[in-house]
Amino acid sequence: MKRGILRRKWFSIILKWIALNADKQASLNKKLKTKNMTTLHLGKSIGQPPVHLGFIFIPLLFAYFGLLPVAQAVSPAPDGGYPGGNTAEGTDALLNLTSGIWNTAVGFEALNHDTAGKTNTASGVRALSSNTSGSYNSATGVYALYANINGWYNNAVGAYALTNNISGNYNTANGYSALYRNTASYNTATGFGALHSNTTGELNTGIGEFALFSNTSGYDNTANGGEALVRNTTGFSNTANGVAALSSNTTGGNNTANGDFALLLNTTGGDNTAVGTIALENNATGSENIALGAAAGIGVTTANNVICIGTAGQNVDNSCYIGQIFGATSSGGTAVFIDLDGKLGTTTSSRRFKEEIKPMERTSEVLFALKPVTFRYKKGIDPQAIPQFGLVAEDVEAVNPNLVVRDKEGKVNTVRYEAVNAMLLNEFLKEHKTVQVLNSTVAKQEAAIVQQRKDFVAATAQQQNEIASLSATVKEQAAQIQKVNAQIELIKPAPQTVLNNQ
Repeated sequence: MKRGILRRKWFSIILKWIALNADKQASLNKKLKTKNMTTLHLGKSIGQPPVHLGFIFIPLLFAYFGLLPVAQAVSPAPDGGYPGGNTAEGTDALLNLTSGIWNTAVGFEALNHDTAGKTNTASGVRALSSNTSGSYNSATGVYALYANINGWYNNAVGAYALTNNISGNYNTANGYSALYRNTASYNTATGFGALHSNTTGELNTGIGEFALFSNTSGYDNTANGGEALVRNTTGFSNTANGVAALSSNTTGGNNTANGDFALLLNTTGGDNTAVGTIALENNATGSENIALGAAAGIGVTTANNVICIGTAGQNVDNSCYIGQIFGATSSGGTAVFIDLDGKLGTTTSSRRFKEEIKPMERTSEVLFALKPVTFRYKKGIDPQAIPQFGLVAEDVEAVNPNLVVRDKEGKVNTVRYEAVNAMLLNEFLKEHKTVQVLNSTVAKQEAAIVQQRKDFVAATAQQQNEIASLSATVKEQAAQIQKVNAQIELIKPAPQTVLNNQ
């Protein structure tokens, strides 16, 4: 235990001594290098490698701490390792290095002009060949980051990747000629020819063969998929996910295409959103269009502000098309309305949502002043010219302004037909009540007439009975008179003549 503590103590003392003498050793190395080098080439022209004082103690350390696990050095020692943590392998690799440290150059003229750059890695013929002071760059491939002079934090993997980058920073290129002409910063290209033509555009991401291939100064673009945004030059803030998505776009900006061939033919249109395979495929110059679903919006070519959900739609400005609704029967529910801000919703009829509730009474009588008409919509709205029936909003406004809907500019747009229907119901109920009163009156009158008829029939029958009785009495009296007359005739004396008395 004591032996182990003692070892660690000596090891700590020696490491501190090495650290304290690091500056002196660096100065000595520089003098030795100046004296012994016939050229600045670090490859084979160094006469005697500078001796670091720390190396004197390394054998002692390992000898003293023989029981500690140690890494075995390769034998013979590899060439190409030089002061400052630099490594060079290849003709004229790191040829002009002066103060740069921790650089690795492997290949013909790799990091050839580097003087003060540090922590660069170049692997390939003339990789990072022009770099002088740029640092933290990594180039793997023939002519990868070839023209870089003072750019930092660039990563190029592939022949001719980031070849022309001079001072751009934070770029990543993976693939043959990816970001080939780039001079800007913050770009990421992965794939054969990805962002090949980019020069000054920044914050672009191209993943896939020829993704953003033609982009020059466009910025904030994202392309994921073969030939995605392949023709884009100056368009900005575009997002393309899918094979050939937005592949024809040149200057259009703020477009989003998710799906193979989505927004395929778009060139200058902007602010479009297409989600689904070949969504908005035929749109060329239209802007602010939205398509959701496979083949959604393929009927749109130049129109603006068109929304297509699950349907092809039509090339009509300021329109909305939703599939799977027409012809689909619903057993219940309520009507859907839309407000001036485009918010969808339904009307609510519960008392808890209302205030100042009172009977409509005579308010609905304005309906009698309305003038229903027949009409046809203009061909731009209805090419089929189907006959329509309804009201003219301006006519309704003149009768009651509360029965129309206005747009954001205050112009009359349409009629509140649901309010008209409520008024019609009120008038119907009023009329129904009147009819009920009339029916009640008529019923009473009919009952009175029936009763009068009954009374008349009864009176008539009574009169007929009285007449029959009177007739019988008359007949009886007539018979008596006739009888009396007969008796009178019997007692009447015989007539006398003068001749008989003579």
